[in-house]
Amino acid sequence: MALLLRLVLLCGVADFTSSLSITTPDQMIEKAKGETAYLPCKFTLSPEDQGPLDIEWLLSPADNQKVDQVIILYSGDKIYDDYYQDLKGRVHFTSSDLKSGDASINVTNLRLSDIGTYQCKVKKAPGVGNKKIQLTVLVKPSGIRCYVDGSEEIGNDFKLKCEPKEGSLPLQYEWQKLSNSQKLPTLWLPDMKSPVISVKNASTEYSGTYSCTVTNRVGSDQCQLRLNVVPPSNRAGTIAGAVVGILLALVLIGLIVFCCRKKRREEKYEKEVHHDIREDVPPPKSRASTARSYIGSNHSSLGSMSPSNMEGYAKTQYNQVPSEDFERPPQSPTLAPAKFKYAYKTDGITVV
Repeated sequence: MALLLRLVLLCGVADFTSSLSITTPDQMIEKAKGETAYLPCKFTLSPEDQGPLDIEWLLSPADNQKVDQVIILYSGDKIYDDYYQDLKGRVHFTSSDLKSGDASINVTNLRLSDIGTYQCKVKKAPGVGNKKIQLTVLVKPSGIRCYVDGSEEIGNDFKLKCEPKEGSLPLQYEWQKLSNSQKLPTLWLPDMKSPVISVKNASTEYSGTYSCTVTNRVGSDQCQLRLNVVPPSNRAGTIAGAVVGILLALVLIGLIVFCCRKKRREEKYEKEVHHDIREDVPPPKSRASTARSYIGSNHSSLGSMSPSNMEGYAKTQYNQVPSEDFERPPQSPTLAPAKFKYAYKTDGITVV
């Protein structure tokens, strides 16, 4: 009886598995940022599956707070690929004939936001099947920078550093010496797989060209540096030279400032002197106008005098003519000095 029951169950399972089934197993896929991810979903149909074919891809983002999103759909012999804005234009079916049993898709130009679980659902009544694919987007190591941290002098301690600008963890490091016998110092061996090599008591044999390769699961990148271990520099001489240079610079600056201030004082003094001359000294009087006004005043006075006092007045007035206001013009040696005559009438008699 038990054996008969088992046979019946096996027959039922066989009937069930003979309907629509997805042959692609669940899997995890890792791809680099910017690449294209191929997500397979192949299925088989049975004679009993007579309904319309519907294919649906869903994305469950890595952030569990977001709900599942339909990213592409095939229904009624039409494709709808504009459901999810973040993947619009970047998700496509790989087959032009989906009824042939291939519902695989490509996701192009991968971004970190594309990380999540993708689910393929195929329905053709009464058959239904689905599979899940976990997609992880990683960043290749890039922008590797190699440099020496410290002074590359004999006897000094310094570090060789290898730093990628970006790259998904975990990262693996590998140092190599590319020149000078390509033999690495024994003391460095423990650090050859780390991003930093600590150099103690450096010597000239450490000089050479070194490379650092950074690798993760999706790619690698490399950088190089040139190490030159040299004798210690004369620090005292360097410091003394720097001090002398600073002092000379200060003296030069002082001279420039002194000359500028001196020039400004001279310009200021010249302006003040010129201003005083123009304001304190009045303009000279016109000689011709002074003479005419003086003669006119004397003429009016003479006209009112009598002959009896004329002689004394004339002498007195000529003695009172100011020398600074009335100056005679220079005379030519061949000409006689000019004489002024005054005439007036009194009681019918003309006096000159």
